[in-house]
Amino acid sequence: MIKADNLPENLIALIKDEAIRLGFDDLGISKAQQLPEDACLMEDWLQKGFQGDMSYLERNREKRYDPRLLVEGTATVLTVLQNYYPKEKLSENDNYKISKYAYGKDYHKLIRKKLQQLLQFIENHTGKLEGARVFTDSAPVLDRAWAQKSGLGFIGKNTCLIHPQKGSFFFIGHLLIPIGLRATENEITDYCGTCRRCIDACPTGALVDAHQLDARKCISYLTIEHKAELPDALKLHFEGWIFGCDICQDVCPWNRFSKPHHEPGFLLSEQLKKMRKDDWENLNQNTFNELFAGSAVKRTGFSGLKRNITFIKTS
Repeated sequence: MIKADNLPENLIALIKDEAIRLGFDDLGISKAQQLPEDACLMEDWLQKGFQGDMSYLERNREKRYDPRLLVEGTATVLTVLQNYYPKEKLSENDNYKISKYAYGKDYHKLIRKKLQQLLQFIENHTGKLEGARVFTDSAPVLDRAWAQKSGLGFIGKNTCLIHPQKGSFFFIGHLLIPIGLRATENEITDYCGTCRRCIDACPTGALVDAHQLDARKCISYLTIEHKAELPDALKLHFEGWIFGCDICQDVCPWNRFSKPHHEPGFLLSEQLKKMRKDDWENLNQNTFNELFAGSAVKRTGFSGLKRNITFIKTS
C-alpha cells in the first residue's frame, strides 16, 4: 500500500474535481474493510430465497462483504454516482414502458470507461497502482452499502440508494485502489421516516416490508433476470412494463429533487421515441438489434422482450 504521506496533499480534491469533470455527479471515499452489518442483512435476504434465480448472488459471498478479499491490497473504495434521470421520457400514449435506466447506451461500458480514465488521472499523480480495479455492477461488491458508507445517500425502504438533494436515479460505480485515502465523514441518516409510498405502490407486492424486496415478485427482476415463463398470478399487475420498472422510484418524494442528466449516451433515440404498442407487438430481431445496439436491454434479449410483451398483451 502506498502511504498517504507520499502523495500530494490535495490529491482527494483533485480526484473529486476530475470525477465531476468526467461527468460523474458525486464521489465518496471509504476505507476498505469488512461490512459485517450489511453481510448479515444480505445473508438473511438470501436465506429467505428473495434472490430468485440470481444464483450469482450466492457465490463469492466473503469477497462481497470485504473488498480486500476481492482485490488483494485494496485500501480504499472510491464510489461514484452517475445520474440517468431523463429530461425526455417515453410517451405512455398507446405504449409499453421501459425503465429509464435503459433509454440509452449500456451504463456498464460507459461508467467503466470513465472510471478507467479516473484511475489514469490518479496514477498520473501517484505512479502505477498495481492491483487497482474498476467495477460497475460487474463483480461481487455491495454497491449501495459502499455508497451509503461514503456519504452518497441512504438506502430507502424501496432498497434504492437515495440522496436527499438528488433523488435515486443513479448508477453506482467503484474504483478499488491500494492507497489509504481519508474517508468521507458525512454518512447520511435514513430519511424515509414513516413514508411507505413505495411499499404501497408496488403492484406485485415485491416490497414485502421496508428494505425487504422479494425479487421473485419484482417486475424489474421478472422482465430482465428471470428466464422462465412469467407467473400467471401476476399477469394483471405489470402495468405495461416490458423491461424493468420505475414505480417505487417514481412515487418516492425524494425524487422531486431529481434533475435531468447531461450524458449524451443516455439520451432516447428517435427510433425508440416513435415506438407504439403495435410496433412492439410486431417487433422482429432486426428491429430489436437496431433499437438496442449497445443497450442494457440486450440483457433480456429479443426472445425475453417478446415474452414480456406477449405476457402483458394477453393480460
